[in-house]
Amino acid sequence: MLFLNPQKFKRQVGDEKTQDLMEKTIAFFEGKGLKCIKEDDQASKWYGDFIEFLKEEEILATLLTPKGYGEETSRFDLSRICDFSELTAFYSLAYQYCYQVTILGLGPIWMSGNEGVKKKTGQLLKEGNIFAFGMSEKQHGADLYSNQMRLYSQENGSYLANGSKYYIGNANKAALVSVFGRIAETDEFVFFVVDPKHERYQLQKKIETSGVRPAYVGEFSIENYPITELDVLSKDRAAWDASLSTVNIGKFQLGFASVGICQHAFYEALNHASERVLYGQKVTDFNHVKDLFTESYSRIIAMKLYALRAVDYFRSSSEDDRRYLLFNPIQKMKVTKQGVEVIDMLLDIVAAKGFEQDTYMELAIRDIGMIPRLEGTTHVNMALVVKFMENYFFHDKDYPDIPTRRDAQDDSNLFKQTTGKLSNVKFPDYRRCYHGVDLPNVVTFLEQVELFREMLYKAPITPEQSKNINYTLHLGELFTLAVYAQLVLENAKLYQVKEHLVDHIFKFMVSDFAQFSLAHLSKFENTAMQEEYLEKMLKRPKINKSQEEKLWEEEVLPLQKQYVF
Repeated sequence: MLFLNPQKFKRQVGDEKTQDLMEKTIAFFEGKGLKCIKEDDQASKWYGDFIEFLKEEEILATLLTPKGYGEETSRFDLSRICDFSELTAFYSLAYQYCYQVTILGLGPIWMSGNEGVKKKTGQLLKEGNIFAFGMSEKQHGADLYSNQMRLYSQENGSYLANGSKYYIGNANKAALVSVFGRIAETDEFVFFVVDPKHERYQLQKKIETSGVRPAYVGEFSIENYPITELDVLSKDRAAWDASLSTVNIGKFQLGFASVGICQHAFYEALNHASERVLYGQKVTDFNHVKDLFTESYSRIIAMKLYALRAVDYFRSSSEDDRRYLLFNPIQKMKVTKQGVEVIDMLLDIVAAKGFEQDTYMELAIRDIGMIPRLEGTTHVNMALVVKFMENYFFHDKDYPDIPTRRDAQDDSNLFKQTTGKLSNVKFPDYRRCYHGVDLPNVVTFLEQVELFREMLYKAPITPEQSKNINYTLHLGELFTLAVYAQLVLENAKLYQVKEHLVDHIFKFMVSDFAQFSLAHLSKFENTAMQEEYLEKMLKRPKINKSQEEKLWEEEVLPLQKQYVF
């Protein structure tokens, strides 16, 4: 149920339209085949066939048009939006990238009050068009304050837009590009749309990247491009909020992309290893290979449990409950970094085979490392995460339990996010999810988290340490693990994950927590009391060989030959 197999795809909610478009997407990729996907990748060939398929089946219109702007079956349902990210990345991150960039391009439009552009966008999606998000600049990346795109006011009330944008997906074929800039005279932020077919829009070049080669990552510039109020989406605080809120939705997809890649690579690695005989023994019979497979499988399941649970919180968010503002950056950072770790483990199993050009693994190796590093994602998100640490541990607030959100509902509430006031974001007692769980490694992990919390209270960060951004960011790794574990455990209960798998997931979490504690001891100057706490956190996971063998026999090994591309 949790491990995707497109050849046996079945969605959990009986939504015929969603099931149909997912099955058609699977048929498209299965018909295309690995050989053709790899040939397109190696030739950096634009995926015109995929764009045409999306158009014919009206997939983007169905998935990305909120109620009121499209057909009856269209809705902006984050659950199935994320499902599609996972599915497309399963075949290649390049396809997911095209889709994700379209989500980003649509964000400022759906969040705006510009009904003319919104209705036009609904029609453009109906016609099968893709979109782009003009945020980053060559010299500034994700530093929005340094943005140099400008709108210059004209006497007739219109504007002339001047500037350039860099690392922009779909820059070659987008129907509209949502562009972030400032109004020159007032310096206020502004979002507006431009048409790449306009003569004042200049596509400068395709930026060649090691991964997502069929995608078009481009640089464009606009010079004296005429803009009227009919093209303006939002201004000032509304534009700023739209920029951050759009990223919350669009870059959230990165976690599901990582999960998709890891699952496909896992199948390929297991199929390969199960057919190999070395030194008179099947490769899958070597103990170290079993360990690598069981741990990588456990990490993938944890990634997916966290990502799905984060969707529940995001869909259920409100002005009073903005916990997603912590869970989202962890999705973008932690889940994606776990993906890198999983691919490294699988590569240790298949070794040289993984570098052969006709394998999916070769694609995964190149693509997976890009995901957590897009525009400095890891550091930017960690800096945000640590801002929630005090409230998470010390200022509890009760909330109703959040259910599993796989329901077929429109999530237009996501277009009404507010930014700032992070000190107002509160959390219930994180220990609630541990109630009734008596698994050895879960108990040990909670002991580590409680020691960390106690250290923050009794041996807090000194003023000198707080000036060292490296210190606080690294401390954030321990905090991140605590939050990651909470959502994983919550969802393990909801999905009724077997106890031996849950305990094995927390086995690697105990080990990871100890490693980060040791690194914090080794890299930084800590007070004597901080060192005492950090040393206490160096706990060893409980090893249960019979439990691990059960996991191998019942869940991992049965996956061999279950998916062959």
